Amino acid sequence: MVNATAVLGIAAALLCAMPAMAARAGEPAWSEKAIKQRIDPAEVSGPIAGAALKELAEKGRALFEARFTVLDGAGRPNATQAIVPTASRRPAEQPFQRLAGPDANACSSCHNEPVTGGAGGFVANAFVSEGFESAEFDTLDAQFSNERGTNHLFGAGLIELLAREMSVDLAAQRRAALRRARDEGREVRAGLSSKGVDFGRLTAFPDGSVDLSELSGVDDDLVLRPFTQKGVMTSLRQFTVNAMNQHHGMQADERWGTRWTGTADFDGDGHAGELGAGEISALVAFQATLAPPREEAPEDEAWAAAAERGRKMFAELGCESCHRPALPLTSLVFADPGSFDMAGTLRAGDVAAPAHYDLSTLEWAKRLPRNEKGEVMVPLFGDLKRHRIADSRTPALGNETLAQRFVERDVFVTAELWGLADTAPYGHRGDMTTLDEVIRAHGAEAEESGRGYAALAEADRSALIAFLKTLRVGE
Repeated sequence: MVNATAVLGIAAALLCAMPAMAARAGEPAWSEKAIKQRIDPAEVSGPIAGAALKELAEKGRALFEARFTVLDGAGRPNATQAIVPTASRRPAEQPFQRLAGPDANACSSCHNEPVTGGAGGFVANAFVSEGFESAEFDTLDAQFSNERGTNHLFGAGLIELLAREMSVDLAAQRRAALRRARDEGREVRAGLSSKGVDFGRLTAFPDGSVDLSELSGVDDDLVLRPFTQKGVMTSLRQFTVNAMNQHHGMQADERWGTRWTGTADFDGDGHAGELGAGEISALVAFQATLAPPREEAPEDEAWAAAAERGRKMFAELGCESCHRPALPLTSLVFADPGSFDMAGTLRAGDVAAPAHYDLSTLEWAKRLPRNEKGEVMVPLFGDLKRHRIADSRTPALGNETLAQRFVERDVFVTAELWGLADTAPYGHRGDMTTLDEVIRAHGAEAEESGRGYAALAEADRSALIAFLKTLRVGE
């Protein structure tokens, strides 16, 4: 005789499992859910290369282009845009708004010029607060938010890999200085640099303390944060988790889930588990595998001649001191989660094995030049370092009054120039329509180069622009 209690228990278990089973089976093609199929995090671990990497990146592209709906959990009625889970102090009057957000239906709503993953026009500007709990605002007043243009994401995987290697270099130099100070019983003042980029100095003492007052362009932990115009985001994963909440009201479990907030539906919209680790991993894979921009020789002979001349002017004006044409990269293996991801994003210790994406197996990687050491030369035209770019004489690029993440208002990370020809408008607010305008706006540390450009003959300025217009987004 079958035990009735056991039967009821089995039936209850089956009923509880039905939503999960349905999720695994996927949504019908006509469903109004943007996420038709959840991605099992177990499938995103260990080495992934070649066709498997392309397949994962395509899943990420589908999520990047998906127009999220309320059925997916879009919107955050009881939460704010803050990067630390913060409950709203007042009910949302409307599900979407252009200021504190949510302000977009898809990632590609803003990252779309010239193609998916690209930049955005002025109409796609975002408003960012200081970034932690100060996220409820409904005004354009600059004391509450900063208006920012949308950056392109091409070559983003290479940027993060460079930042990781450079952070490792700086940490090693700090350890070496501390060892010397301890062994020699005296203070040791040591320079900090990586891949030819100078980050100032530190002074180590025999007692293990360190004076960091002479650092330049990097945080006190010596970790480079190459993403966002202020250079305050460490990784594509951190950037993605933040953006999904701010712009779409889609919360990632790894930050808004039960582990950190005690609930699976922190924003109170009736949808738990809106984005799992698998979905975030796929979005990271898509961004990390986007082909880097490249320099394209013009077919027009006059343009080609002008660009060649402009390339020389670029060097002579000292532009390469910050916009370095290329930086060397030792490894093309992209780990996710990365070694510098912190609490609030998935970390290496949270998974059995991080995924390792071998970017060298992608077609575009074969086009990248290598130096005599066999290192890949990443043609970013940047240095991943923060610089003071505006002052009282030339204030246009310091048009913010709200400091972000304790980075001064007139300090920004060097903009990588690759892809420049396809990503107008320019400036942090996207309010400069020409390259001529943004070059003239360079002040403070870049004042000499900006003034040097302005003093050139018109033909030389035109040649420099001709060169910059060869830096194209590529796929």
